[in-house]
Amino acid sequence: MLTAWCPARALGESSDRFRLIALDLDGTLLRSDGTISERTRRALSAATSAGLTVVSVTARPPRRVRQLASAIGLDGLAICSNGGVLYDLTSDTLLQQTRLSGELAGELVLRLRRAAPGVCFAVEVGAHYGCEPAYTIPREHSSDRVDPALRRADALVLAAQGVTKLIVQHPEWPLTRLLQLATEHAEGQVSVTHSGSNFVEVAALSVTKASALEAHCRELAIAREAVVAFGDMPNDLPMLAWAGHAVAVANAHAEVLAIADELTASNDEDGVARVLERLAREAMG
Repeated sequence: MLTAWCPARALGESSDRFRLIALDLDGTLLRSDGTISERTRRALSAATSAGLTVVSVTARPPRRVRQLASAIGLDGLAICSNGGVLYDLTSDTLLQQTRLSGELAGELVLRLRRAAPGVCFAVEVGAHYGCEPAYTIPREHSSDRVDPALRRADALVLAAQGVTKLIVQHPEWPLTRLLQLATEHAEGQVSVTHSGSNFVEVAALSVTKASALEAHCRELAIAREAVVAFGDMPNDLPMLAWAGHAVAVANAHAEVLAIADELTASNDEDGVARVLERLAREAMG
């Protein structure tokens, strides 16, 4: 049952059970300009000081999370690439990755090329990445255009050894149509989602934010009921459905709003901070 953010739904007598905060970044923790407010910084600090574990769970690859880390005060573990990569922000170490096989990635590339002439691709492979010459690098990723580490080649070459994420883009098709086509041609063999940008994200079938978060919580002996998750887009849905308490920001996608336990203010109105402040107070007793 969705509730209004002001005041946000009180967690009441069960509030002391929460131990871990799972935070989506773009559109949730981050404001529209990619920054966080001083209030959010203080709320993050208060949450960790109260003994709550904060984990970043994002579609971003490790290099983009690393760019954010020092600027907004993130550290510890980050679950990147929609669950495909575990990355230690403190030591700048890639701990684990799950790859979609080169065979499956290549098959999907060929199917989509036949079904949607003009489609183009980019890949993420752990800490490395590349794209086809025709791929349009989004404005928000403009630094990639001059990055010497970016590899430019045909998708079949880039994906040959497997990929953390295959990114599908079409210069003329709307996202909804491209998402539907990719899902149809995936034939249930891979995971297909999107995180708000005008491209589709494909990963190994087992990869979701929820699967990676569940595995991490198992290692920490933290039950799902002790997890509060925040999100805004369809790629957050598995994580929000898994967590003990799901919080959507007011600017969230309709599908996210529909399943959330709690609605907070938008990402530009310190929505996450408002809930973190409450959780920190309750954890401190």
